[in-house]
Amino acid sequence: MIAIYRVELSFAVQTSHPRKPIVAEQFTARAMIGTGMVVASPRSSKAVTPKTTDAQPSAPFYWPAGTSSTAKPRQTQITDLREQIWSWMFDNALPFWAANGVDTVNGGFVEQLTLDGRDAAATFKRTRVTARQVYVFSHARLLGWDDAEGAARSGMDFLINRTWQGTNGGFARTVLRNGDVLDPTLDLYDHAFVLFAFAWRHRAEGDSLSRDWMHRTLDFIETRFRHPGGDGFWHEFPPAGYRLQNPHMHLTEGCLAAFESTGEARFAEASRRLVALFQNHLFDRATGTLREYYDDAWRPAPGEKGRQVEPGHMLEWAWILNQARKLINVDTGDDIRALVAFAEQHGVDPFSGATYNAVRDDGLPLDRGSRIWPNTERIKAAIALHESAGVDPWPVIAQSSQLLLSRYLGREPAGTWMDAFDAAGQQTAKVVPTSSLYHLFMAFTEVLRISAPEQAAPVETPDTRNRRTI
Repeated sequence: MIAIYRVELSFAVQTSHPRKPIVAEQFTARAMIGTGMVVASPRSSKAVTPKTTDAQPSAPFYWPAGTSSTAKPRQTQITDLREQIWSWMFDNALPFWAANGVDTVNGGFVEQLTLDGRDAAATFKRTRVTARQVYVFSHARLLGWDDAEGAARSGMDFLINRTWQGTNGGFARTVLRNGDVLDPTLDLYDHAFVLFAFAWRHRAEGDSLSRDWMHRTLDFIETRFRHPGGDGFWHEFPPAGYRLQNPHMHLTEGCLAAFESTGEARFAEASRRLVALFQNHLFDRATGTLREYYDDAWRPAPGEKGRQVEPGHMLEWAWILNQARKLINVDTGDDIRALVAFAEQHGVDPFSGATYNAVRDDGLPLDRGSRIWPNTERIKAAIALHESAGVDPWPVIAQSSQLLLSRYLGREPAGTWMDAFDAAGQQTAKVVPTSSLYHLFMAFTEVLRISAPEQAAPVETPDTRNRRTI
């Protein structure tokens, strides 16, 4: 008989931010590792019955329940998981992408690979992908992987010399493989990631060039993208379509990274304004949801489009808001708890533990398929909830990490991934998108950070790199 360790997590959600109604409700999160069930629901005497799908359960990860003589001690299992994650990152993924994901002819990085790990010969390069890879290799260098320097420098040079269109043109959305501009559209999402990339490059190298480009990028954003209404930015310029929350989320992430890298007040103030935008306009406390599409006054878009919710983005916001709580001392604890509560209740498959691609604002699943990235954000959100509310993160970390390692990453060539599965657990991705490495690397380094031995000193500068002190 397999022992299942059941963890009951209770927390109150109480919010009182300006211009929003006060909501107070008790939530319960139950994690049953081994059955693959994770449910978060309002407290009720009525049992929550998990829905089932045809998907296969993730590899079991059993916490000791005191009834099994074969179960490993909890800390041993954490250490084992840590070693699996470390090995995938530093033995597989980084060497593979440094060798196969860098465009040695034109500079920068390839956009995607074939499923067997070859260059898929995509004719374009997205600026956001270049920026994400600069982050990955800069963070890797900060953690002691010195082979990352060449790749990071190649991406940095490509951003500055190929995608930058000058002080009037900003960063192009896409370029051809050789760097010629393909789509000159100004996209806030791309600029947010460029800021994020320069912040991490500066954190790894301490160079003035990266710092100067952080300021130049934010200057451009605040000059060209600022919405005339005063709250937030256009998501692209010239403006088209509904306003989007997602670029604002990543801009918050980029500003916080810039502040953490430099300590400069400008980036802290920009971060505060963006957190205020989330709290006053983007997050709906009446439903506990974050929509994707809005009109010019930050009202949800009309019709079904305005009801669409992505659990992965709610979980991603939870982690970013926890960064804001730690770095700039803003009160985001209630928002973190509410975001995680809705996403866990409505956005996680109770059988496989996979995070859904999309649900409606009333919790109705719209897309039970699961790309790789929402599962990485579930890990980060569990850590955010742990740091902000003291909730044990390991049941969720264990389930989602094992799901990633077995379903998405357990393939050849080692260091690549199957990016998407449908609701039945069938593979749907036709290529390996480079863009997903950013999500994986950030989530896994967060697991390494909180699982580090207490005596280990944080690795923060190139001069103090040590693989085993992460």
